[in-house]
Amino acid sequence: MSYQALYRKFRPQTFHDVKGQDHIVTTLKNQIKSGRIGHAYLFCGTRGTGKTTIAKIFAKLVNCENPGEDGPCGECAMCQAIQSGSSMNVVEIDAASNNRVDDIRTVIEEVQYSPSEGKYKVYIVDEVHMLSTSAFNALLKTLEEPPSYLIFILATTEVHKIPLTILSRCQRYDFKRISVETIAGRLKELLVKEGIEAEEKAINYIAKAADGAMRDGLSLLEQCVSFYFGEKLTYENVLKILGAVDQTIYHELVQAISENKVHEVIRVLDEVAMQGKDLTQFTNEFVWYLRNLLLVKTSEEAGDMIDTSAENLEELKRLSKQVEAEMIFRYIRVLSETCNQLRYATQKRVLLEVTLIKLCRPEMEKDYDSLVNRIHNLEKKIEEGNFVTAQAVPPQLMTGDAVKEKPVKKELPKAIPEDVKEAAKNWDLIYRQFEPSDQAMMTGVKLSVGNDGRLLLVFPDEVSAGCFAENKEQLETMISNQIGKQIQIDIRGAKSRQEHDEIPELRDLFKINDKVNIEFVD
Repeated sequence: MSYQALYRKFRPQTFHDVKGQDHIVTTLKNQIKSGRIGHAYLFCGTRGTGKTTIAKIFAKLVNCENPGEDGPCGECAMCQAIQSGSSMNVVEIDAASNNRVDDIRTVIEEVQYSPSEGKYKVYIVDEVHMLSTSAFNALLKTLEEPPSYLIFILATTEVHKIPLTILSRCQRYDFKRISVETIAGRLKELLVKEGIEAEEKAINYIAKAADGAMRDGLSLLEQCVSFYFGEKLTYENVLKILGAVDQTIYHELVQAISENKVHEVIRVLDEVAMQGKDLTQFTNEFVWYLRNLLLVKTSEEAGDMIDTSAENLEELKRLSKQVEAEMIFRYIRVLSETCNQLRYATQKRVLLEVTLIKLCRPEMEKDYDSLVNRIHNLEKKIEEGNFVTAQAVPPQLMTGDAVKEKPVKKELPKAIPEDVKEAAKNWDLIYRQFEPSDQAMMTGVKLSVGNDGRLLLVFPDEVSAGCFAENKEQLETMISNQIGKQIQIDIRGAKSRQEHDEIPELRDLFKINDKVNIEFVD
């Protein structure tokens, strides 16, 4: 016999095997028990929640010769015929490929004939929202006054596309997303039957990644088991297969953002991108991580609401002491906006890098959350003693007659090394080699000459200077390769706007006005 996927092999055959939809199963069982079977049902809900499965069980149960408490017997002739697909009493229609009015008219003609065996003819129309307007109109009359032996079960994932005239003629059943615990329990059952070993943590992660869909959970499990065939399924292996990110990455990212370490943030993102992770999924999971962090920050009983390990919970508690609730609100707001933009972005990495830099630089925004973030950063600098004391103000400037003096720029040395001149002349070409995120940080940088004749890069603030100072050797190599000469550089951040304005700009000496020679030709 050919191989069957897990979700097909273990498709529930009775109501007892259906997980997570007790409210629907109980209602249908009571209808059959009391003989109050409807003629039209509408099953709506997200993918993989059991709509088609329950429809097939219900179709077998109403025709079963020996129905039981939990559903069809599965042994009588009718059950066997329906199970094998040879019965004319149960017809499955894919509305996505049979959505024309002629297809529905064919169905209407067929339903006029009563079943040759069994009690009911059941038509299961999957993805019914794909029917055309004309097809829906053709179906209306039959739905309103169907034969006594006819049952329609319409299944859809987009109930808002169903016309109201159809909705009013059906019993509507909303399928809920299945809980992580229920999916994990079902996966454990199937792994025991298949004789496969798996870590508890790995099963729980697959169940969470299924996002409420049992079928997705089984498909993900099969993907992981196939790759590590014959081995025990571990948590680390599941992360590798599903392209997911370990929680420690998010710990590092929040730590770096809260400390305004732009270079560290970009490094973490580069590591994620090099591992081939999907950046949209990464951002969505990061928002969910921040949600957990916010719960830990604002609730003493957050452990009951967060599905994570004890180690991760302790790390969340540690991080929650370093960031304010308003800062987490800001992170979630900015990243949520980015999630919507990533769907249509052609340069997803650049967009995410700019977003993370924005999180590190609250001064780039003027809202309340950003203001709280800036105050938090100032308080942290004061606690660490990392601040600049105010200079004494001369007495003459204390009077109302004081005249504001413009900052006097320092003069460049007369003898400028040739390698420094070449770097200043070719700076535009050097600048283009940087990543877009680094280019954003280099806005406002000034080129000057240090005391020892080195090329001096003066950044508008010390934070930006610190990011590039960590990779000073790489920066020297990049500049040396561009100008063809060995060069050494110094990096410094201005402590104030006035200090930055006083720095002489080396590039001003090399601005050339091109002259155009015009020749007259007879």
